[in-house]
Order: sequence, then structure tokens, then C-alpha cells
Amino acid sequence: MGKARILVVEGESTLAESVKNRLLDLGYPGPEVVSSGEEAVKKILQSQPDLVLMDFSAGRTDEVGLGEQIRDRFRIPVVYLPTDGDACALRGAKGAEPLSYVLKPFEGRELEMGIEMALYKHRVEEEYKQAEETLREKEAFNFALFEYNPVETIGVDLEGRIVNLNLARRKASGRLPRIGDLMYRDFAGSHTIDMRAELMECIKAGRMKKFPEQTYGDKILSITISPFVKGAIITSEDITHRKRAEEALRESEEKYRILVDQSNEAIFIGQDGVIKFSNPSTLSFGYSAEELARIPFSNLIHPEDREMVVERYRKRLQGEEVPNTYTFRFLNRSGEELWAQLNVARITWEGRPATLNFLRDITPLKKLEIQFQQAQKMEAIGTLAGGIAHDFNNLLMGIQGYISLMLFNVDRSHPHYENLKRIEDHVRNGASLTSQLLGFARRGKYEVKPADLNEILQRSSEMFERTRKEIKIFRKFQKDIWPVEVDRGQIEQVLLNLYVNAWQAMPEGGNLYLETKNVTLGPDDAKPFWLQPGKYVKVSVTDTGVGMEERMQQRIFEPFFTTKEMGRGTGLGLASAYGIVKNHGGFINVSSEIGHGSTFNIYLPPSERALKDAKKIYSEEIPRGTETVLLVDDENTITEVIEKALTMMGYKVFLASDGEKALEVYRKNQDAIAVVILDMIMPGISGGKTYDLLKEINPGVKVLLSSGYSEDGEAARIMSRGCDGFIQKPFGIKELSQKIREILDKK
Repeated sequence: MGKARILVVEGESTLAESVKNRLLDLGYPGPEVVSSGEEAVKKILQSQPDLVLMDFSAGRTDEVGLGEQIRDRFRIPVVYLPTDGDACALRGAKGAEPLSYVLKPFEGRELEMGIEMALYKHRVEEEYKQAEETLREKEAFNFALFEYNPVETIGVDLEGRIVNLNLARRKASGRLPRIGDLMYRDFAGSHTIDMRAELMECIKAGRMKKFPEQTYGDKILSITISPFVKGAIITSEDITHRKRAEEALRESEEKYRILVDQSNEAIFIGQDGVIKFSNPSTLSFGYSAEELARIPFSNLIHPEDREMVVERYRKRLQGEEVPNTYTFRFLNRSGEELWAQLNVARITWEGRPATLNFLRDITPLKKLEIQFQQAQKMEAIGTLAGGIAHDFNNLLMGIQGYISLMLFNVDRSHPHYENLKRIEDHVRNGASLTSQLLGFARRGKYEVKPADLNEILQRSSEMFERTRKEIKIFRKFQKDIWPVEVDRGQIEQVLLNLYVNAWQAMPEGGNLYLETKNVTLGPDDAKPFWLQPGKYVKVSVTDTGVGMEERMQQRIFEPFFTTKEMGRGTGLGLASAYGIVKNHGGFINVSSEIGHGSTFNIYLPPSERALKDAKKIYSEEIPRGTETVLLVDDENTITEVIEKALTMMGYKVFLASDGEKALEVYRKNQDAIAVVILDMIMPGISGGKTYDLLKEINPGVKVLLSSGYSEDGEAARIMSRGCDGFIQKPFGIKELSQKIREILDKK
């Protein structure tokens, strides 16, 4: 242990320096020196020294007060330094009761002895104070244990006289014993045994004894006698309510037994992999209680669900977190496949871990649930696809925008021109991908437009091919295929259903053949399909799967007809494909043979209108302008790149990050703003609502709607209210500039 850190309080600088040097010679590290009591207090607060050396002069009462303050407030020992021969100072130093004092002038050895003596005395005093504090705490703790014990507690001496009562006993009703009474002397007869004799026997033997149920009057008590050196502690807990509750529990158990036996649900205890206890409804499995106690419960579970149920049973018994309620398939004695909902809890049965199980046959409900889930799935896909399209197209918009900016002043001879154009092509492919996702999930009113079936088959099959590597696709498309008027999204849905059906028919992989033809059906050809004779576009989807028998082909398009086991299909896919094709004025049929695959043929009437490409063809020129544009979009990346593009084209630009700000900017600058580029999906006020409010401010406002969604749904509704144009993200500078000029130059 190192030397003490010392603070010297000395008004004479020469003496202070001398004391400091002497301390350094004695090996005390870095002694500090102050010249006044005020400085001493500050220094103590800063550095917390182990001891204070203080000059002491006759008549200086402030030095006495300072020393007492240091000792009492900071608990730091003080050594006074009175001058030898100054009797008054010496008496004052002694009277101040320091732990030590050293007369000046002094030798180094004298100073060191005075300091070490003071430190030693201080340690002794501190240890004594700590011991006293610890003792007080223990006494307070022991008192609290006795006094605030919620159980009535009495302390007696070796002769059985009461020496203390705790708070619970003092508050108890009935006769209150007094200090000095002999315990059990006056009311021992109220007990069924001689408690006085039992008390004295425990004190004499020095052994604790418990009396779990002692009748005392109309009460039932649990009494414990705990002897110690000077007597005993007696606790008396009133268990009357508990015993009555136990009796009530016994009565309720009988009631619950009736409920269990009469329940329509199978209620049973699972332990050691078998059913140990079962109610009558459990016997509906077709087995007797004795058989269920022998047959492993796992044998009753459908093979495909067995591993899951057994694993959850094992984990539950080990205390791991697993779902309390879940469904699975089980088999009754006749082998019939049924659906069950199991609610299970971990319990102790006959001293060992087990499970309490409530099993309900939900087979009819499961059939309805599967149908309902299939109906909701497309709606969920639509919601998900919409979010993906919005966010992903915003990202593509940023990439496309900056590529367009780079291409703005780059001609074909530039070394990076081709690379930039390739990036632009990839952006378009990404946009097409999100468009297809939306198309697969789209529902509601048709958006019927002339379309190229070759292009639809190419894109839809490429997407399917990415996710099903085990399927090899062969395409044979007729050149100059006639256009057809279709809702692209629904036709893509039909094709996807056919692709999935083919994939399921080829579990080990196989080939998928896609073919298109322009055909002309005569009266005899069209009659079986209930079609008008004439021109049709034929699409054939052929797989090399397991094939179908004739009876199955006759029912393949019926709603809810499926060849798959329950839970693997609802029979709605081909039925919906049939309905969509019929609603387009066409027909779908199937031909198949067991072991030789299946072919689905779709016939759609051609369109009299010219094919309208979704990507409108514009001139290579990028028209410019000098008008003012209000750009409204909540994506900073998009506003940054479009603002740069518009500025490069000569336009002045106002920016707004949401509908509320757009309305504010437009109100202030409507005379200057020639056109508003409005994002459809924004936080707060939506694009549609913003458009309506802009029209209220200025019925003649010109608005170009912008979104990652295709021009249908909400966008179509906004367009129907008079919006001047729609541009789908991601778009380039050329497309944007031409759209703006179309709107502004419109007469």
C-alpha cells in the first residue's frame, strides 16, 4: 500500500515550502499546499487527500473550526502543527482533539510518526464506525424480518414467556397475549393437542417442529416452533381459507369431469408418445382407450405432417417455445384423412412432463378456408406487387434519369454511348418485370387494348423460366401474328396458371412448348367451341408431364375440381383461366393422354384496330421549352434528376415534396406555372386528391400524371377526371420532353 496523499494548510509560504519538501523527502507523493481554509475546502473537493497537515497558532479559532469541518464533513484526519514553546497554541491544538499533532520545528522522523499515528487512529475509528453501522443494519434487518412477517409471529424465552409480538399478531383479532404471559397457558385447551408441552419439548430438544393443521376454535392453523439459544420463535398461519378452497376445488373437479366427458372436442393427455387419458370424444378416432394407450400417437398423424407434430411435442416437453395452437392432418381408423386444430399446453401428469391436448375436427372449415385463402391470395399479391412496383420503379427512375442526363449531350460516337444505352435497356427490362408482376395480380375492370400475343408469351414465359430452372421452354411463334384485344394482366394470369399446371405435372422436370398461330375456323371447327366461324389467334401450351385420363379432362375446367390432395390446390386456376378466355370472346380446351403430357389450346379473336405499343414511338428530337413546371414527388432522388433534366431543356422548375406543399406553391405561382408533373402515390394528400384540389384552384390547370403503376386502376380514374397525360416511371428525358410538349402545345 503506497504512502498517503497529504494536503498542507500553511499561510507562510516559506514554511509551507519547507513542509512540502520534508514530505517529499519522506516519500509522500506530490503533497499539495494551500494558504487558507477556503482554498483547503476547494482542494479537498478536487483531490480527496488522505490527511491534512494544518498550521495552528494561539487564538486562531478559525483553524479549529476548519479542522473540525474537515474531520466531520470529509472524514479526513487532521494533524495540527503548533509551534514549540507556544503554550497557548499547544493547549489549543490538544483541546481541538486532533488525531495527532507535531511541534514545530520538527525532524522528519517526528513528522512521519505523527502522520502515520493519525492515519492509524483514523483507520481504527472508521472500522469501528463501520462495524457499528453493520451491526445496526443487521439488527434492523432482523427486526424487520420478525416485525413485518405477514404470518403471526411470537417470541418466547426459555421458560415459554412471551417476550415479543410482531405486527401481524398485534393486528390479529381475538384475544391478544401480553408480554410476560406464558405461551399457551390460558388457551392451550383450544388446540387438539397439548401445545404447551410441545413448545417446551422443542425448546428443550433444540429442534424445529411443524404442526401443519391444528384446529383452534373455528380456525385451522399451520404452526411452526423454531427454537434458538434464548427461547423460540412461534409462527401461526391461518390456513382456514386455503383448506376451504381445497374442498371447493375437489367439488369443482367433479364438475370439470362432467364438462370433459360431455365435450365434443377430443381431450386427452399425451405422455411417452401415447394417449394416457382420453375423454369419450377421443374415441371417435375409431380406437378404444386401451388401444390409444398402446398405439403411438404419431401413427395417427398424416405422414406429411408427422415430423412437424412430433418435433413440436418434443420441444414442448423440453420447455422450448412452440405454438400452442396449430393445425395438421390425421387419419382415423378407416384411413380417412381429416384436418384437426390442436390446442396444447405442457403439464405435469403423475409427476412427469406431459401435454394436455384439445383436438377439434375442422375438416369442413378447412375446405372453406382453403377456398377463401385462394381468393385472397391474388388480392394480397396485388397489394404487394403495387408496393414493389412503386418503390422499384422509383429506383429505376433515378437510374434512368441520370442515364438520360448523361446521354443528353453525348452523341453516338462517344465511347460510352453504347454502354449507356445498354444500361437504359436494362432499366426498361426492370420496369417490364414490375409491370408483369402487377399484371399477374390485377383484378377488376378490364383494360382492353390491342396486344401482341407473341410478346406476351415471351415475357411471361421468361419470368416463369427464371423461377423454374428444371423446366426447359421451347418457343415457336408465328411471324406477323394478328393483334388481339385483351386485358394484358388477365391474359398473363391465364398463361401463368397454365405454366404452373404444366410444372406440377412434371415433378421431375421436363419440357414446355409454346406456340402461336393465325388460324381460320370454319363452321364445323368453331361449332364445338361455341364460337363464330372466322379468324382466330391460337396459343398452344404443351407439357411432357404425366397426362390426364378422359374423365379428368371432362372436369378440368370445373370450379374447385382438383387432382391434388387437400391443401395443395383449390381447382380455381384452370376455372379462372376458362372464364377469362371466355370473357375475351375466345375458348380454351385441353387434349391429353396418360404418360404423354397435355396440350392446352387458347383461341382469341383478332383485333380490327392497329396494335398500340405501350412504348409510344417519338422522334429522336428532344423538344425544349421555356415555360415553368411544378414538379411534385416525394422521392428526393427523382425530384433531383427530373429538375436537372427540365432545367437542361430550358424550363423553370418549382419543387414540392407532397400534395400540401404543391397546393401552396401553385396558389402563389399559378399564373407562372404552365404544367404540373404530379406523382400519384405520396404521403399525406394522395396524387388523386391533389389533382382535384388543383382543379378547384384553377379548372384549366394542365397536369401530367406520373407513377410506377401502369395506366389503370387509380391512375385511370384520375385520367377519366380530365388529367392531361400519363407518363409511367421510369422514363427518360426524351419521353418526358415530348409528353410535356404534347400537353403544352395541345390546342
